[in-house]
Amino acid sequence: MKDYLVKALAYDGTVRVYAIQSTEMVREAARRQATWRTVTAALGRSLTAGTMMGSMLKGDEKLTIKIEGNGPACPIIIDAHADGTARGYVTHPHLDPERRENGKLNVAAVVGREGTLSVVKDLGMKDYFTGSVPIVSGELGEDFTYYFASSEQTPSSVGLGVVVGQEDDVEAAGGFILQMMPGAKDETIDEIEQRLNSLPPVSSMIQEGKKPEEIIEALTGEGNYTTLDNMAVSFECQCSKERIGNAIIGLGEEDITAMIEEDEGAETTCHFCNERYLFSKKELQNLLEEKRAEE
Repeated sequence: MKDYLVKALAYDGTVRVYAIQSTEMVREAARRQATWRTVTAALGRSLTAGTMMGSMLKGDEKLTIKIEGNGPACPIIIDAHADGTARGYVTHPHLDPERRENGKLNVAAVVGREGTLSVVKDLGMKDYFTGSVPIVSGELGEDFTYYFASSEQTPSSVGLGVVVGQEDDVEAAGGFILQMMPGAKDETIDEIEQRLNSLPPVSSMIQEGKKPEEIIEALTGEGNYTTLDNMAVSFECQCSKERIGNAIIGLGEEDITAMIEEDEGAETTCHFCNERYLFSKKELQNLLEEKRAEE
């Protein structure tokens, strides 16, 4: 089944909910990064949250999330766009600490329990919004919850889940972001809190095959929400040989000359998708000439 995201409003428009099925995109990110299981969970939770946050934007707007915990996997970087596409990478993919006592993957051990979670929103026209908060748990759901409350002053609850199978494959991934809007009544807040307290772990829900609509219903009550949008989501990298070439042009003339004369070519790999790009001596010479023509 294709991944998708649902946006909804409930309680007379005073509660906003985003819910996502992100299994395929997390699977693709894990494959590209060759992550081990605990890092797969950390990357998958971050990518799931980032995709939902990206869907809150409009048009060509995009955001970058940087998770800089004191754990060995960090930094974790997520790029997400308003159209539902996102990509992500971890600095150290090959980590798998012992599970927690309850048998769950110990995501906080690879993320760290100290550090910062930062979000930079590119809203176009050179307009950037930057928010940064301390990491509060390293399990990421709580950390994104704290980000919304502290940096965007929006009371929220964030649930993120990635189920990794015995063969280290991604069996299911998904999550939700529930936000209280201005004007929410006290009884609405109380009811939402009761529902959140009785809600099964989001990883259990997605492992059971719960769809985004069913997650929203569990959060808000049967027939108590209105769907605003239903959009496809996917892992997508924006890298290309042309973009890498432009980056090379941005280097100093000495650096490009050294690539030509000493290295007799250049090879680079995209952090996000691990795609390799090769440049021959002739291609580098053309880029050098292009640089000189611009100066």
